[in-house]
Amino acid sequence: MKRKIAAAAALATVLTAAACSSSSTSGSSSQPLLSTSGKGKTITCWIMTDAQKGWPSVVNAAVSAFTAETGAKVNIQWQTWTNYTTKLDTALLSNNAPDCLELGNTQAAKYIAAGSFVNLTSVKSKFDNSSAWLQSLAASGASPDGTQTYAVPYYAGARVMIYRKDMFAAAGVTTPPTTLAELTTDLNLVKAKYKSVPNFSALYLPGKDWYTATSFGAGSYGIKNVIASASGSKFTGTLTDPQFISGINTWNTLQKEFSVGGTTVDETTQDALMAKGNIAAIIGNGWEVGSVDGPAATGGNPALANDLAEIPVPGASASTPTPAFLGGSDLAVPSKAQNPGLGAEFLRIFTDTAIQTQLAKFAIPNNSNLMSVYQNASPANVASGDAAKAPTWFIPNSQFWSGADETDLQTAFSAIATGTDPATALGTAQTAIIGDLNGN
Repeated sequence: MKRKIAAAAALATVLTAAACSSSSTSGSSSQPLLSTSGKGKTITCWIMTDAQKGWPSVVNAAVSAFTAETGAKVNIQWQTWTNYTTKLDTALLSNNAPDCLELGNTQAAKYIAAGSFVNLTSVKSKFDNSSAWLQSLAASGASPDGTQTYAVPYYAGARVMIYRKDMFAAAGVTTPPTTLAELTTDLNLVKAKYKSVPNFSALYLPGKDWYTATSFGAGSYGIKNVIASASGSKFTGTLTDPQFISGINTWNTLQKEFSVGGTTVDETTQDALMAKGNIAAIIGNGWEVGSVDGPAATGGNPALANDLAEIPVPGASASTPTPAFLGGSDLAVPSKAQNPGLGAEFLRIFTDTAIQTQLAKFAIPNNSNLMSVYQNASPANVASGDAAKAPTWFIPNSQFWSGADETDLQTAFSAIATGTDPATALGTAQTAIIGDLNGN
């Protein structure tokens, strides 16, 4: 288990360095947590190119509002997800950290534990809609016990079922399924209708898509303590709980009956595969519709533009969809920022009701109060908005969670999809993951 030891050692280095330097190099620790005194200053904020491509007008509106209020300018430095963790590791330990930044919600716990972000708990109430932040986003930016806030929710992504309306209709299904029982009945009809199509999947469920598989487990087990349960700083595994395995058995039955050719791959190619015409449904983020019916040059099929629809992944009953993993981004102020008060004020404006209302026309907002704006912006947003409003699940809130743990889950679910007993495969993954979470 060398990779476990290496991961723990790397984190220990970050923690030690942060602890040793925080008192002497924070640069502006005496500044107020929210500052409007910015005349003549310029702050630097790292934002992902997702916004540059998708909602630049929203960012520009926030910058203009901030400058009008504080007199300070904002240098937006656009970032990409590739190798971003490495860049964060370097910047957050240096004396040249940005004044605010965006990061993935699965990345936050590591930096919170390292003391890399300013504690915003005392000013949380100043952030609009903070009492209605989406639960999984809010949890990702909090301390493990949920009492302290270090990162502010920005926007979310929720997985839904994306399906071919034309294929379902041709099979006699004109009303979308709302329960797992209805889903199974409908998929059998679609499978029968297209049985002559080579490699046809009525519902494509790649074995390594651990987000989807775990969602079915959460649907039976419950959204709290998915994957692991914490008592203080000690974690115990829940992957082998009989109720969790019951949900995994449901997922496994669906993939065996209705999915073809994907037991040993993940979900990264499913949009392009669906665009080719031999897949009737996938489970993915709502925005993947735009990938499936996008330009042919990027693997899409524009001819499908009117044939795709989305619904929350059906669950045990019409009122309880299968819980979605709520991905997304958080925003934080580095502890070593030169202008932390101004950085925090920019994030307050960037997430206020006015700016989030504009953002909700493009992405799931950070709070439930504005979900109707997002859902009214497009019929395609209704399903992902419903999924985000419903109970969602998230990874264990631990600084020791890593990509290696995701690989453990991918390996386990791929093994299950190819015939391994679920309790055996999940037991192996659980041993490795709990070892990580407990710092072993």
